[in-house]
Amino acid sequence: MQIPVESWYQAIFLRRSRRSFIDRLPEEEKLERLEKVCREFRPFEGARAEFLRNSPEKVFKGIVGAYGKITGAPYYVAFIGSSGSPNVEEGIGYTGEGVILEATALGLGTCWVSGFFRPEAVKEHIALADHERVYAVTPIGYTQKGFSVKEKIYEGAARSLKKKPLEEIVEGTVPEPWQAKAIEAARIAPSASNRQPWRFVVRENSITVRLNSPKDSDKYPKRLDCGIAMLHIELGALAAGKKGSWTPLSGPNVARFDLI
Repeated sequence: MQIPVESWYQAIFLRRSRRSFIDRLPEEEKLERLEKVCREFRPFEGARAEFLRNSPEKVFKGIVGAYGKITGAPYYVAFIGSSGSPNVEEGIGYTGEGVILEATALGLGTCWVSGFFRPEAVKEHIALADHERVYAVTPIGYTQKGFSVKEKIYEGAARSLKKKPLEEIVEGTVPEPWQAKAIEAARIAPSASNRQPWRFVVRENSITVRLNSPKDSDKYPKRLDCGIAMLHIELGALAAGKKGSWTPLSGPNVARFDLI
């Protein structure tokens, strides 16, 4: 699937985590578009998204009491990975963020949820292979125009609007306009509890994504967050007229984006 650069890049700056949904079903053409993206946007082996026309009520757990609980969503998307596939965690982040940006571009609300949900409830809606795991989910639906009180409280608690300054997350200079655009897009990428676990190493004609520290969590994989930032980097580069490709790396280094 060819990335819809213009709509996804614009969606980067529009996307916000939403937890309160209204009683209005999305139009069928929007649902079909999301299903198509889930089927066709699978750039990483062993990482996929499945749109589920099921109520996610049993899937979500409460987050920070009642304030973080997701309510009213009619549908959801499950992000599924194969335990035997290389780079599966960053693949889940990259793939899932594409689906979330598409939903945002369609005017629908979403919220990355990687810890507080019930994988066993997802398995009631879709069959998984023995080697597959549900890494994350997102609700899908319409939300009210303004933020609810509980959304404002949770957003404040998570400090989701506070992003780290460039000097804290970038190693090297940013001499090229495309690199500046790519880094800015990555800087505002969502991450679990807004922890922003990435560092960006800028060199001539490349940007490397690496972990801020080797300490990680199986429940909230840092590499999943880095996969989200990877898509933002690529979209920023494409929006600046530059194409590139990703090379997977090991250790604290996640992947390197090189211009073609």
